[in-house]
Amino acid sequence: MSATRSSSPRLTLPALRDVYAAYAREAERLPALPGVLQAEVAVSERLGALEAAAPHAAGRRAALGDLITVLRAAGTSGARVFLLALAAIGPVEGRRAAGKAAASLPDVPVPDWAADLGRVTPGTVWLIQEGPLDGDRLVCEFRYAGGGAPHALAVRLGYGDAPAEIVVVGDVPALMNAARQAVQAELCVVQPYSAAEVGRRLRAVLDGDGPFPADCYPALAVARHRAAALPDA
Repeated sequence: MSATRSSSPRLTLPALRDVYAAYAREAERLPALPGVLQAEVAVSERLGALEAAAPHAAGRRAALGDLITVLRAAGTSGARVFLLALAAIGPVEGRRAAGKAAASLPDVPVPDWAADLGRVTPGTVWLIQEGPLDGDRLVCEFRYAGGGAPHALAVRLGYGDAPAEIVVVGDVPALMNAARQAVQAELCVVQPYSAAEVGRRLRAVLDGDGPFPADCYPALAVARHRAAALPDA
């Protein structure tokens, strides 16, 4: 047990203590995941659930601060991985606190891949248009430091650029092969697109407080992080 662990840390929203405890228990599966992408997706799902349930931005910030406090008090490997992921890809307002909390647990072991959390480099960006009523699907390729774990963020924007679907894709070749087949069947158009323009569009619609369609929340943290990694110009 960590020396910093407390059985009952002081919380801003104590009525949610059982929710935070459930998050801490679920975090114990993170170190056993096969790699960094799977960990980021798992943490993004939990952060998305927290944001979707928050009644307003102030409530979300309070819940985020409480969650960081509970994870630090747990002092386990899973809790530290969650904190490191939160510091890397979580809401901007919680990253510094999460990083400090993770740093306060220096003797708690984490997987080697934890060093790559949030360390991505953008690659090719594609625009997929399936029809005038389906909006634009933006596919942004990324790799982690050293070129590992290639993956893509796929965001479908509807009327007014409102996000309608957000998906993290681990098998990029399969995704693009399916797109090429759709092009051959004349079901869509696929073309390279400006990474700076995509970054501008995504940041404009993802960085607000929502609300977002329910299916967007699980990948929202990853999507915001990847949008921020795209170039400005």
